[in-house]
Amino acid sequence: MKNKASIKSIAAYIPENILDNKELEKMIDTDDEWISKRTGIKERRIAKNDEKTSDLGTKAAILAIERAGIQKDEIDAIVVATLSPDYFTMPSTACKIAANLGLKNITAFDISAACSGFIYLLEVAKSFIESGLKKNVLIIGAEKTSSVMDYTDRSICILFGDGAGACVVSKDDKYPIIDVHTASDGVYSDLLMIQRAEKSSISKPLAMKMKGNEVFKVAVQTLQNDAVNMLKNNNIDKSEIDLFIPHQANLRIIKAVQDKLEIPDEKCILTVQKFGNTSAASIPMAMNEAYEKGLLKQGHTILLDAFGGGFVWGSALLKFGGKNYEDL
Repeated sequence: MKNKASIKSIAAYIPENILDNKELEKMIDTDDEWISKRTGIKERRIAKNDEKTSDLGTKAAILAIERAGIQKDEIDAIVVATLSPDYFTMPSTACKIAANLGLKNITAFDISAACSGFIYLLEVAKSFIESGLKKNVLIIGAEKTSSVMDYTDRSICILFGDGAGACVVSKDDKYPIIDVHTASDGVYSDLLMIQRAEKSSISKPLAMKMKGNEVFKVAVQTLQNDAVNMLKNNNIDKSEIDLFIPHQANLRIIKAVQDKLEIPDEKCILTVQKFGNTSAASIPMAMNEAYEKGLLKQGHTILLDAFGGGFVWGSALLKFGGKNYEDL
């Protein structure tokens, strides 16, 4: 019988420092009303200057391992999704987290899939488990987006925040990851990017750039289509979904997709208002929020949906296999 992969835990780390819209009013030409109306975001978390992306990911990872009920030396792979790594290309953030956990001689690498990073992580982990290559895969979406943010660019700095989310994926036939779909179209690469500094200005900080209106239009249609196809391809009716957990990029995008799927408010998890867009950490942070509030239970059927720079996108359908929060 083919192995089936399952999410056995969910955890997150949320930086303490809050940057709310009123504080942003002091930094750039904007206001709380405009930000709230356009994005739904009221505040976001910002990591300390001496906190690295690997530090955020490590804290989420420690809790995820504990909640999975395994020892850390039972982890045989760590895969991290991030657009804000500690280093430019090497070493990987996954290697740094492995070192922080005291783990040696295990597979560790990063992937670059922007805000769709967690969906891509699920596909990698699912493949590892179902092939029998690995037994316990730790996947982490970790972002210090503040490290690649231009806080004079009001079109984008209002959107993003820092944080990390992690989970352990292991073999479990009862509560499987049912299906994962990922895709891309690089034609749109110049609409959302972190441009590499030219050799002549190598000391110039890297900063994210986005053409918001164009991204919005493509994102809504793509997310809607992908979620609809995920349900259709697996013969799942929308009424069978216990929770819809989309990438937390923008409230208007989320609501457009929610309306298309006819998902009621009580089944749609929203954290964008207090965390902003945390890129690859967005979905696991939202999952953890639902989990710790007792909304996400073992056996629940969850639909995940994400879209990010590249463009890359994806969706996942799964049964949650972790213990209930109150039973930890």
